[in-house]
Amino acid sequence: MTTTIEELIKVAGPALSESTPRISEECSKLAGSSLNQLLQMLWARNGFYAFESALHVYGISDEPGALGLNQWNAGSLWRDAYGGLADDLLFFAEDVFGGQFCIADGEICRFNSETGLRDRLAGSIDDWASLMLADTNVQTGWPLAHEWQQRFRPLLPGERLVPKVPFVLGGEFDVSNLHPLDSVKAMRFYGNLAVQIRDAPDGTRVHWNVED
Repeated sequence: MTTTIEELIKVAGPALSESTPRISEECSKLAGSSLNQLLQMLWARNGFYAFESALHVYGISDEPGALGLNQWNAGSLWRDAYGGLADDLLFFAEDVFGGQFCIADGEICRFNSETGLRDRLAGSIDDWASLMLADTNVQTGWPLAHEWQQRFRPLLPGERLVPKVPFVLGGEFDVSNLHPLDSVKAMRFYGNLAVQIRDAPDGTRVHWNVED
């Protein structure tokens, strides 16, 4: 395990699962060349929250009711809400807003949950960990996570802070525009939006239909 991953683990909370990480065959294939570093991180700490829950790294657990990496990447949990935009990616972590960090062809990308678009961040899990440490505020949303929790309450396990008015539709990055929501519900909420705006040019006026 690299020093950078060790440094990230040092600032993280306790492991989310005490079981030995056993990644599914499907997830293993999607991880590609990043598989070894991902497993090294999870063997050292099997899932964790860091930066006041702003960063959430999924653990691996087969315990009943667990929502670990294998379960999170199941097609029927939330990915189907994206109409194919979330296919062929391995999602292994998320920021406080539910923005996903994923592996695409062995590289680490940020998956914009509101649009379904992704941007390359790093060439390896090690480089990703370095970025989380060096650019915590931007990459994890920590300042707003801290402010919201100071004003209201600690986030519960599985909760993310979702904008009342989506950022992509002009919603402000402000505590007043955020409310806590279960992460699966958040992703299905975002997926509904991403599908509706996927072909809309920038600046298009959007009539957004919110589905239950």
